[in-house]
Amino acid sequence: MLKIGITGQAGFVGTHLFNFLGLQEKVERIAFEDSYFQDEIQLHDFVRQCDIIVHLAAMNRHNDPDVLYQTNILLVTKLIDAMESESAKPHVIFSSSTQEERDNKYGRSKKVGRELLMQWAERNGATFTGMVIPNVFGPFGNPFYNSVISTFSYQLTHNEQPKIDVDGLIKLIYVDELVAEIWKIMNDRLTTPAYYINSTSEAKVSGILALLYSFKSNYFENNVFPEFFNRFELNLFNTFRSFIDHSKYFPVFLRKNSDNRGSFVETVKTLSGGQFSFSTTHPNITRGEHFHTRKIERFAVIQGKAEIELRRIGTNDIIHFELNGESPSFVDMPIWHTHNITNVGKEDLLTLFWINEFFDPNDPDTFFEKVRM
Repeated sequence: MLKIGITGQAGFVGTHLFNFLGLQEKVERIAFEDSYFQDEIQLHDFVRQCDIIVHLAAMNRHNDPDVLYQTNILLVTKLIDAMESESAKPHVIFSSSTQEERDNKYGRSKKVGRELLMQWAERNGATFTGMVIPNVFGPFGNPFYNSVISTFSYQLTHNEQPKIDVDGLIKLIYVDELVAEIWKIMNDRLTTPAYYINSTSEAKVSGILALLYSFKSNYFENNVFPEFFNRFELNLFNTFRSFIDHSKYFPVFLRKNSDNRGSFVETVKTLSGGQFSFSTTHPNITRGEHFHTRKIERFAVIQGKAEIELRRIGTNDIIHFELNGESPSFVDMPIWHTHNITNVGKEDLLTLFWINEFFDPNDPDTFFEKVRM
């Protein structure tokens, strides 16, 4: 069993990495809280348990650059002191940034922190990997803090007006791609003081904003799934929709056209293809209890009464919806949210499903976890 701890576990990258590790076999996640840096006993106990420590904890922004620099260096030195005090020699994977190349306090704090950990490894005969990472984006980032993409996505889904300060070309990596790189480092026991993580895409800020505006127009305002021409656009869309307040936006009610022949309801409009299906569910039966990490999925109830529940992985809060085929409506399933649908009526429930890719048994992207633990 590989015991892995993540400083900054509750942060943007830390959350994604922690959830990913929870899907792997023979991995034990050693819990970490930011308060451990203020509690010597807890910090020492943490380093003593870990085979691998991914040091992500850092301050990214502060009004006073000196406070930012000193905070980041202090976190590194506290971690080193704890490991040396316990004679612990975990494989330390450090998250630095391409900001190292720039003359700012954040970049300097990351470079110095990487050098301090490299020196610790040399003194103690330990394994160290110093990652140098480009701009990271993805779902659930903190707007006005983690990335411009998080900020723009939040603003566009909350009726705010984005503003471009500098329209530069930025090199990017999606958070799931970064997590895959970290997993590879862990498995290969890669040792290097400077491991440069390659960007997987690059775009001008104005180009990114234009795509996000198209997502807002097509999806957020007109309920049409956009067409994706590459993996970056799909990742950008999943990032965008993670900022939609599901509890307020859904369910979306469909227009029911009825005449003497019966009824007709359009359920999904898409520019990107995908798979449509339907199910009947007997009363008191629950389907689902799983989540996806990349797939886009829609549940449309067109007959009967249903209860849909969502819970983001790693949290306890459950979003609850009641849908009725008398007023056809749908709910979209956000990634990294386990979900279910239950027939709460007295007749069979008829549900139409759409998902953006065909089912592949070799890569199903379907992980089972109950909504209610």
